[in-house]
Amino acid sequence: MKKVKVLSLLLGLCLFLSAPGLVAQQRNRQERPQIQQRPGTPGTSMAEAPKLKPQKFEAPATTSGSVSVEGQRVAYKAVAGVMPILNVDETDTTARMSYVAYFKDGVTDLSTRPITFLYNGGPGSSTLWLHMGSFGPRRVVIDSTTHMHGAPYQLVNNEYSLLDASDLVFIDAPGTGFGRVEKGKESDYFGVDQDANAFAQFIQNFITQYNRWNSPKFLFGESYGTLRSALLASVLQGHSIDVNGVILLSQILNYGNSVDGPSRDPGNNKPYELALPTYAATAWYHHKLPSQPADLKSFLNQVEKYAMTDYAQALDQGGAIDAATLDRVANQLHQYTGLPVDYIRKAGLRIDGGEFRQQLLLGDDEATGRLDTRFTGPIQDPLAQRSFGDPQSNAISGAYVALLNDYMRNTLNYGKNMDYRPNVYGRTNWDMKHRGSGTVNVMPDLAGAMKSNPTLQVMLNAGYFDLATPFYEGVYELKQLPMPASLQKNIHFAFYQSGHMVYVNVPALKQMHDNVKKFIDNNYNK
Repeated sequence: MKKVKVLSLLLGLCLFLSAPGLVAQQRNRQERPQIQQRPGTPGTSMAEAPKLKPQKFEAPATTSGSVSVEGQRVAYKAVAGVMPILNVDETDTTARMSYVAYFKDGVTDLSTRPITFLYNGGPGSSTLWLHMGSFGPRRVVIDSTTHMHGAPYQLVNNEYSLLDASDLVFIDAPGTGFGRVEKGKESDYFGVDQDANAFAQFIQNFITQYNRWNSPKFLFGESYGTLRSALLASVLQGHSIDVNGVILLSQILNYGNSVDGPSRDPGNNKPYELALPTYAATAWYHHKLPSQPADLKSFLNQVEKYAMTDYAQALDQGGAIDAATLDRVANQLHQYTGLPVDYIRKAGLRIDGGEFRQQLLLGDDEATGRLDTRFTGPIQDPLAQRSFGDPQSNAISGAYVALLNDYMRNTLNYGKNMDYRPNVYGRTNWDMKHRGSGTVNVMPDLAGAMKSNPTLQVMLNAGYFDLATPFYEGVYELKQLPMPASLQKNIHFAFYQSGHMVYVNVPALKQMHDNVKKFIDNNYNK
């Protein structure tokens, strides 16, 4: 049991993750997008959380730099610092949230310059992943889908930084990064609603301190950060702060749709249906399908339709399903997933994410990644029911953490006498109750924000190879928002041949940059 407990802390999203109830067993903690195992953002390996030690906070540091974005040079000022945050009673500063902000030089009218607030998920992850991999001026070089070599790693100009479209603020969650939560005050910050309130307070303080009240505002969250964004848009409206757009990367709004542990919720077949297209995409990528389609997109359209019709109807029959239907559906699932028919039949047509990752490449003694199923690694236990560990997280975490620490201290001149905490995993229990609910579902919150502000635009970015927060789960949730059908026109979709952290694949990062830039450009009055 001790070995399993150690393994459960190895992986964090977010994207992500995803990002995507509480779990009963330590192994499953690694497989589910919830507090014990953060949905979607990789974590650092640790057998147990280090003991807390006081942090001496440095004053903000300002530096200058430039980045070449698709041939356009953008000069900027970078500010790194920490922001004091009041406790739940707003009586005392009991936490500090660290951030890095990038402001384009030469802007005289700030009302014409958008500002985007970016954060990873977990919950309990810092935002080093988005900062160093997606839209910051420098990015980590990830050159393959295998484990990175050891240091030295490479940090390069990010030709797909979003600074050509918006100022950027990368925010670390309370207790992560250079920020800290005072001992005994964790319950004021480590929870669904508490977290959203802390981020709302940060944003309100930030736009006051940097005079950005009249700037167009966008939220960009990855994995659990998408759940945070749904709440945050609503909470900010309560402070009379409308945002122009909410940009979701690797979405999970309803934990009941997670494919990490659906067997704990019998009668809910939706996770299996929504994950089927990702199984199909993964089998397509690894050439494990009985017949390899030439075009992925048209193939997935076919699988999506099947998942919501014939497959859903078969699952809903439960134990009353007849043998002929069971065989027919099992054979079709074999065509879509590459898994053996006998295995599918024995599983009762219900295969969760960990089981799929364990079985697909079992004959090659490998398992696929969870955050990105393009990544593979040696199978941990060939006799296990489901895979544990994540080859993608193992492959890239060392590079990201090392280069973030180097970049902060040697380029941004901040944190030389401070410790950067990539996450707070294992330090506390996260309060998963949202307005007293059991399974977290913030779909009503996002719908409420869109109904209160009918001009609010929402964009989903999702990778086909993400098993932490499957792409079709995001599509389904956004199409099921409880709001007038007329508001569906405010929702926009973009899909990529990548995983949870779409930006790890550079061609996908370019596509995402172009799509997000267009979304921002189209959603404020220039």
